[in-house]
Amino acid sequence: MALLGTRVTRVEDLRLLVGKGTFVDNLREPELAGCLYAAFVRSPVAHAGIAAVDADAARAAPGVVAVFAGAEVDLPAVPPVGLSHASPAMAEPVLATDTVRYAGEPVAVVVAEDPYLAADAVGLVVVDYHLRTAVVSATAALVGDVLVFPQAGSNLAHQAGQFSDDGMFDECEVRLTCDIRNQRVAAVPLETRAAACRPAADGGLVLWLSTQTPHLVRDELSERLALLPGQLRVLAPDVGGGFGAKGGADREVAAICWLTRHLGRAVRWSESRSESMLAMGHGRGQQLTVTIGGRRDGTILAYRLDVLADAGAYPGYGGWLISPTVLMAAGAYAIPHVQARGRSVVTNTAPVRPYRGAGRPEATAAIERAVDLFAAEIGMDAAEVRRRNLVPRDAFPYATPTGAEYDTGDYVGALDAVLTAADYPALRAEQARRRGTGGWQYGVGLSSYVEVTGLGGDEYARLEIGADGSVVAHVGTAPQGQGHDTTFAMLLADRLGVSLERISVRHGDTAALPAGGGTFGSRSLQLAGSALHEAAERLNDEAHALAATALQLAEHRVGLDRTTGTWRSDDAALAGLTWADVAGRTAARKLTVDVKYALPHRTFTFGTHLAVVEVDIETGAVSLVRYLAVDDAGTIVNPLLAEGQRHGGIAQGIGQALYEEMAYDDDGNPLTVTLADYTIPGAADLPGIDLLWQHTPTPHNPLGAKGIGEAGTIGALPAVHNAVVDAVSYLGVRHIDLPLTPHRVWRAIASASVIDRDDR
Repeated sequence: MALLGTRVTRVEDLRLLVGKGTFVDNLREPELAGCLYAAFVRSPVAHAGIAAVDADAARAAPGVVAVFAGAEVDLPAVPPVGLSHASPAMAEPVLATDTVRYAGEPVAVVVAEDPYLAADAVGLVVVDYHLRTAVVSATAALVGDVLVFPQAGSNLAHQAGQFSDDGMFDECEVRLTCDIRNQRVAAVPLETRAAACRPAADGGLVLWLSTQTPHLVRDELSERLALLPGQLRVLAPDVGGGFGAKGGADREVAAICWLTRHLGRAVRWSESRSESMLAMGHGRGQQLTVTIGGRRDGTILAYRLDVLADAGAYPGYGGWLISPTVLMAAGAYAIPHVQARGRSVVTNTAPVRPYRGAGRPEATAAIERAVDLFAAEIGMDAAEVRRRNLVPRDAFPYATPTGAEYDTGDYVGALDAVLTAADYPALRAEQARRRGTGGWQYGVGLSSYVEVTGLGGDEYARLEIGADGSVVAHVGTAPQGQGHDTTFAMLLADRLGVSLERISVRHGDTAALPAGGGTFGSRSLQLAGSALHEAAERLNDEAHALAATALQLAEHRVGLDRTTGTWRSDDAALAGLTWADVAGRTAARKLTVDVKYALPHRTFTFGTHLAVVEVDIETGAVSLVRYLAVDDAGTIVNPLLAEGQRHGGIAQGIGQALYEEMAYDDDGNPLTVTLADYTIPGAADLPGIDLLWQHTPTPHNPLGAKGIGEAGTIGALPAVHNAVVDAVSYLGVRHIDLPLTPHRVWRAIASASVIDRDDR
């Protein structure tokens, strides 16, 4: 069935749109009837010793079953893994025991018969805190006057890359340096974190969880809870957004599992929006210093990136995120000399987690601002500087100085396509017309990006065809809105000749598939899709032999008619066999194949985005009036779904550029823990987005596909950032820190900020 590349409407949408979705908080499983409800007591301060926890009043409150604090939850703390400098002392406990290290850290847990009674009892728990000095900024943490973990002797958690003093800028006619702030942001999924757990008959547990990675959660929790293989079953029902923040087993989820075992009853938990903003974990949080140099003819000769990242109080995965930033430092450019170094430190703030792009948007934001700064310094148009320095089409595969190997690409083609579609000369003419007139000024911003996709190792799939001709596909990925049911069904319909209506895609149950990776890192189509592709080919091979035997013909005389899903002979007079006929002839009355697929090499999506803004130079207000994007993710299975991913990613990139910031004061008090304080863009804040496609398939998987889920976010942030600076650059403004709020823009205009230069 010729479905690939067509705009098939998502098969999962109707159920969700009419309110028939099943999320953790609206589960009505019989096993959860009469369950208990948990609520966490959270620290109101960023750094303090815990002298005592008095829970007597809470235990006596109506409906309260139990209250547990600190060491009473006897599960091991989780030490940081895979970080070059992290000490075992930096391990994260389930509940804080003797020290709290960020505002919002769980200190105790209340369990009651009713969620509202549990929430009320939280306020009755009295904790005696002995305040300590907090270290909030990564810069201060690197100095080390205040240690988050005194036993560690340092706040340094991880280092990636290094500098060498090799005179890389010696031949440069122009050299400049700028500090770029990539602020901390919140993921803000529509569904906050939620879990429900019940005891199992074998002494194990069944856990329903809003998660991107059910198998990873199973493995992490089984080890922490000392459960035997198979004793923990994790199910991910419908998940209302994740964006990276719902990967892995959170400390609160470990507590829910422990409570279920300890009390012998089912326990549920769902966090409030403020809890989610406070303690779910945040993204980004990097300080980047860029140094760029080259010739006045527009040739960039050298680039150096120094990254200082805030890992938050416990340096888990967030401490490692400097590694992809360092890897992708060179961006889409063929720069002869590139050096990058990253360091992450612990602070008295909520832990940092992956957030859409996870280290790669930060790299793109740095190099794209640097290119614009370089272009402004030499007086050359930013588009022309890009054209002169982008990796040429005939250079692939291209190895960067920081160790990435780009597979395929046409970077200049993407740039030219977006410039043509936007009528770039007309945009510049309109900008020139407005200059000197006051009021709203025009700004045009570009971002030429490349991102590594296909992260996360192996992926697993099982494919079954029953005697009734139905097809069931089990995959290890767990979607949060990406449209996997539709995309994977389209792949199978194409390979097997079966209609979409006969194909079921199942995911999110660790009992149904022995292993799985999950959904993150722009990996699902490349890994799970390729696994299903391979499974379909294996089933075709098996069915081919069975059909030939049944038809009493040599195999070369039998083939699959993919338009009808029928196995036919070269003799038109002979009747064909359906998939049901073939499956029904097996002893098991079904065909089954399991596949473990490993991507041999990572792939690299790329593109160019263009943003047009208007900036009121009297107030600093910014209006985004036009947006165009050319993205190249290789083969596209369903353009409709891919465009949806691009729209969502672009919106999040715009949000970080103009509105979003998870802010703390100097004492570590969070300032933006409600959606009244933390601004995310709505539909009215976004212009129409013109999406253009370019296709350069990768040779690294059978589909030729690259990832598309994070591309929009990576391209959008620097495009909007560059556009706003471009609008006010004629006033002497060279750089503005994110987010580009009216106050920041107005202040930059008023002070005409200057960056350090070293002309040579």
